[in-house]
Amino acid sequence: MPVPATTRAAVLREHGEPLVIEELPLPRDVEPGAAVVKLTCATLCATDVHLWNGTMSWPGMLPMVLGHEMTGTVAAAGPGTVDALGEPVRVGNRIGWSESACGHCHGCTVLRTPVACSSRGYGFTQRADVWPYSTCGLAAYAYVRPGALKLLLPDDVPDTWAAAAGCAVKTVLHAYGRAGGIRPGAAVVVQGAGALGLVATAVAAASGAGPVITVGAPPARLELARRFGADLVIGLDSPADERLALVKEATGGRGADLVLDMAGAPGVAAEAVDLAAWGGTYVIVGSTGPHPDPVPLGTIMGKELTVLGSLNGDIGDYHRAIAFLRGFRSRFDWDAMFGAPAGLGAATDALAAMSRHDEVKAVIHPWLP
Repeated sequence: MPVPATTRAAVLREHGEPLVIEELPLPRDVEPGAAVVKLTCATLCATDVHLWNGTMSWPGMLPMVLGHEMTGTVAAAGPGTVDALGEPVRVGNRIGWSESACGHCHGCTVLRTPVACSSRGYGFTQRADVWPYSTCGLAAYAYVRPGALKLLLPDDVPDTWAAAAGCAVKTVLHAYGRAGGIRPGAAVVVQGAGALGLVATAVAAASGAGPVITVGAPPARLELARRFGADLVIGLDSPADERLALVKEATGGRGADLVLDMAGAPGVAAEAVDLAAWGGTYVIVGSTGPHPDPVPLGTIMGKELTVLGSLNGDIGDYHRAIAFLRGFRSRFDWDAMFGAPAGLGAATDALAAMSRHDEVKAVIHPWLP
């Protein structure tokens, strides 16, 4: 398929302001290992909302194209471009991809985890006025760098699932991996009922954990958490002491063997430590920046808790995310997480809707009017 010289994109130029529809250049020569992808779907993440409203911000970040959960069809591929399993990537292939990694730093080679790459290339760190301009999802075309590990996607996985697997689902699976997995019968508390929390609830239920408890808001998301396997849902309209009492009652007075912060809200850390059982594990996933949040270190010590950070996920987590969504499609209604598709011109409204918790995951089809 012919590759145009430019691509239509929704560009963030000012935090909290409407995205600007612009034409961005596309590379004329595709590097070895790289690809130009005609995007078919982007699903928005809470990180996109934080970047848009300025909750996440750093000097020199703007302008940028948002959207790091995406999938599409290869329009051009550089020489020697293969997927993560060594299969050739050809024009017309449907692919997803993970963030780029250099392959030779301490994180890549000694630690052997792309998540620790010292020059890991998140799409949303690419300025829209610097080559290669368009590497994210709110565009008609994206340039996929050579170091971005790619996956050829199964035909039976819808675009929305494949896009969300590239961040939300793989992030959850990486977090459970950091925690050492889930023992059948373990009590699990998931803090947050957004996309991360809902997927985390489903993974816990599918793994035989119990009770699985989801804490969050609003009520519609908690109802979806029930559908995704939560044995108990607790709304944030309950005071913290009542939430603790409910978790204690559901766990025989012990607390949770595993607590996962998928929310990152103020006060979540202190509550997670209270909710955890003696010898339990607390995994921090939802934090959005270096904001101070008091943590009771004495309680961590006294309960001998294991506290872990979990950032995102790598290509292995992405591969497993696709397999998880396929394997449990008959048990969980994944489509219930996604909003109605909208075009690039409606991307600002979609971000605003997510910030109001009106949608769990907004869906952008860049070719819609």
